[in-house]
Amino acid sequence: MKKLVFLWITGLVVVLDQVTKQWVTRNMQIGDSHPIIPRFLYMTYHRNSGAAWGILQGHMLLFYVVTVIAVIGISLWLKKLRIKEDRVLIIALVFILGGALGNFIDRVIYRAVIDFIHTVWWGYHFPIFNVADIALVCGTVLMLLDILILDHKKSKDLYFKVD
Repeated sequence: MKKLVFLWITGLVVVLDQVTKQWVTRNMQIGDSHPIIPRFLYMTYHRNSGAAWGILQGHMLLFYVVTVIAVIGISLWLKKLRIKEDRVLIIALVFILGGALGNFIDRVIYRAVIDFIHTVWWGYHFPIFNVADIALVCGTVLMLLDILILDHKKSKDLYFKVD
């Protein structure tokens, strides 16, 4: 599998994120909410000028700088990784890159991130999120899996290999 495939995955994340956000902005008003699965899943149009859970509202310059640094850092890291040995980490970074770019596009265009997936768990209204956020979370979980489990196994194989 070539690294180009991974770039396509990044692009797919960005396109899926932006297409869903465009649908929401064209078909809903900010604050509109429609039940998909009553008492569990709603489509609710929200704009977040902060980060996760609405922290750091309005600090756009900070988000721009952090995103540019993250994109450059991830891109350089991806160039150094080897597909056979680092496949899970590459997939994790590709998801993180796609999610970061999807939300970055929103921040540049709207000065806020378009969120629309609204879940309720046992009465708790989880913060509204989007496809880019899903990619960021999945990428982070995969990275943790790679670091905590798979990388540990690789290290163990290197140091405890008996010839």
